[in-house]
Amino acid sequence: MTRQDEDGDEALARSFEEHRGRLGAIAYRMLGSLAEAEDAVQEAWLRLGRVDPGGIGNLGGWLTTVTGRICLDLLRSRAARREQPMDETFVPDPVVAPLGQADPEREALHADSVGVALLVVLETLEPDERLAFVLHDMFAVPFDDIAPVVERNAAATRQLASRARRRVRDATPPSDPDLGRQRQVLDAFMAAARGGDFEALVAVLHPDVVLRADAGALVRGTAASRILRGAQPVAESALLFARYTAAARIVLVNGSLGLLSVVDGRIGSVMSVTTTGHRITGMYVLADPERLGRLRVPDDEN
Repeated sequence: MTRQDEDGDEALARSFEEHRGRLGAIAYRMLGSLAEAEDAVQEAWLRLGRVDPGGIGNLGGWLTTVTGRICLDLLRSRAARREQPMDETFVPDPVVAPLGQADPEREALHADSVGVALLVVLETLEPDERLAFVLHDMFAVPFDDIAPVVERNAAATRQLASRARRRVRDATPPSDPDLGRQRQVLDAFMAAARGGDFEALVAVLHPDVVLRADAGALVRGTAASRILRGAQPVAESALLFARYTAAARIVLVNGSLGLLSVVDGRIGSVMSVTTTGHRITGMYVLADPERLGRLRVPDDEN
């Protein structure tokens, strides 16, 4: 390899790194998995190495399209393997960070405040709908650029995004974006759970609150995956697992406040919530030991 070739490779690698954050954000929204998102971005880099970069007019656009196609193939493969509809207890991988500290490497993953609740809804979309919605509505990619990836014309691709948009709008629970008010609600929830105060728990929970707990396929018994609806069942569950709440601390989960439970240096659970007014409307708990084992425990800044 000549020095000129080496300089060209280094320049290409630097250009790719400039786009890595955006590509990771796209892949995370498409796949709901941090590990799979990293793999998809790496695959995009490998594919870039197999083409002549001189023939790429817009590197960012090319990488976005390639990453989208990789994610679409993965989603279609998932759908083909899945004999049953997606388990309603599924909770996507969360992005956890300590309060008051932005993680530059993961800032792009939640720069648009893509909450866990939204990722749950995205999991219910058909692969082509998800791609059209994520690329167009979240990253402003023109339908003309998305159409070849989903093998449709621009008008049909627009319809895919429109259907996805309606489903997202109808299914995503509204949530108060104010972190201060979120903190008040979470503090009230934690105090009631730690104190064993059932009435106080019911008061901080919306009457139609939904708890979705994903403990993975191997956990059985009281800690198994479940979905609960209504303030009283959710309050009863909160009391049952109050010891975890007692050990939990407030962190940022996908840009909003949530709870992180760490036992003996290992993550026991991550919970994100949606709130409206002074009540919790949705609770999303990831307690799958295998997936939690891949998450990094953030520094405690509380």
